Amino acid sequence: MTGNAIERVVIVGGGTAGWMTASFLSQALGSSIAIELVESDEIGIVGVGEATIPPIRNFNKALGIDEDAFARATQASFKLGIQFRNWGALGDSYVHGFGTMGHMTGVVDFHHFWLKMYQAGKVDRIDDYSINLLACEQNKFMRATDQYPNSPLKDIGHAFHFDAGLYARFLRTYAEQQGVRRTEGRITGVQQHPETGFVTSVTLQDGRTCAGDLFVDCSGFHGLLIEKTLQTGYEDWSHWLPCNRALAVPCASVSPLTPYTRSTAHGAGWQWRIPLQNRIGNGHVYCSEYISDDEAAAVLMANLDGEPLADPRPIRFTTGVRKRFWNRNVVAIGLASGFMEPLESTSIHLIQKGVSRLVSLFPNRGFSEVDIDEFNRQSRAEFEQVRDFIILHYHATARTDSPFWRHCATMPIPDTLQRKIDLFRSNGRIIRENNELFAEVSWFQVMFGQGIRPQGYHGLVDARPEALVANMLADVKRVMHGVVDMMPTHEAFIAANCPAPPMA
Repeated sequence: MTGNAIERVVIVGGGTAGWMTASFLSQALGSSIAIELVESDEIGIVGVGEATIPPIRNFNKALGIDEDAFARATQASFKLGIQFRNWGALGDSYVHGFGTMGHMTGVVDFHHFWLKMYQAGKVDRIDDYSINLLACEQNKFMRATDQYPNSPLKDIGHAFHFDAGLYARFLRTYAEQQGVRRTEGRITGVQQHPETGFVTSVTLQDGRTCAGDLFVDCSGFHGLLIEKTLQTGYEDWSHWLPCNRALAVPCASVSPLTPYTRSTAHGAGWQWRIPLQNRIGNGHVYCSEYISDDEAAAVLMANLDGEPLADPRPIRFTTGVRKRFWNRNVVAIGLASGFMEPLESTSIHLIQKGVSRLVSLFPNRGFSEVDIDEFNRQSRAEFEQVRDFIILHYHATARTDSPFWRHCATMPIPDTLQRKIDLFRSNGRIIRENNELFAEVSWFQVMFGQGIRPQGYHGLVDARPEALVANMLADVKRVMHGVVDMMPTHEAFIAANCPAPPMA
């Protein structure tokens, strides 16, 4: 260690954000830097983020975690996508599936060939050309494999549904084995350097202090260090995403065990359904300006598939971001950095990217402002890209049955999103910028699924004879259906590979 090197990292707060941060830092930094996580058993965690997107597999792989062991420990099931009900219009349903669609067609994306035939009235469902969408429809699942050349089985994309509390516990065991020190206690004071304002230590209720060079704020909504101490500021995005409350409740499992999350739009928000091995997680995200808490609870409880296992738990939030994710020697991760409602299951992914970005720009004690600015620039850009994708779901609707949906359909939207919609509506073009999280196939499924219809398609599609395009689509459809027919059910796959033990 040189005299300018970071020697001690203090993580304030546990839960999913804290223990994901501790696990990744301990794996990346090795034993040369001391990592201490401070948390109090008295302080609850939000813990509603039980659905994920495929990059979580890269996080677990980086830690060397066996996927089956992880699934057993967290009551996990597998996720191939998200089903959206009543979003574009009442009675509508579509699935935003992971993975690819069709097959590689060279310069032009597959969906343009499908669009040509769809506009000619010669094909109907896009689902027939996606292994993930067909597997969702039939409640099938298996992991991707390259065992069969040229098979769509290699293109299966999956994530997980899991118990966030059990995942935090699982990662705590991992991190402590890597040398992370856990300190139990409630923080009652924060000390700062009198000249720089850098955080130097935190004081616990019993008088102990925890000193560090770098502090990671995983303290949730209230942002103990990033906001209460450093007063960084918060940018409110509720004029685009007006939902500000949620109620969460688990219910008993029912069969079949679906390999997808479900999002059902209601009169003033939407309801999530996340199937785990041992229960179903449910919640109602809503806007308090359009529905009362009691009415929201009634809607939630009336739309459960199984017997409720607890009383609904309330959560209040304001969608938006901190004005700086990294301020002085404090980096905010998780809810301390900002909040995006869990419509596209991005909460845990944003934790993952935040801590990965911290490793890539890991500082010394000089804390270069250039590095900090770059961290903040990348973080903000990522939040804005996710924000636009979520706004799309609300804005692209034909629903006029409630004041909430009339507001969403007519509200101004960011120019960055309007440009994407305009490009798609014209000729089905989707421009992915700066390696943004959601790929072209994701934007296509949501825009088309919610009623945005292109007037044309890519000009190069007409360079191929229509008969050739028709034969290609027919062949893809035949192969996709044949492969999915042979896949095991989701329940059978779990029973054979990763059944979780009964909960005590």
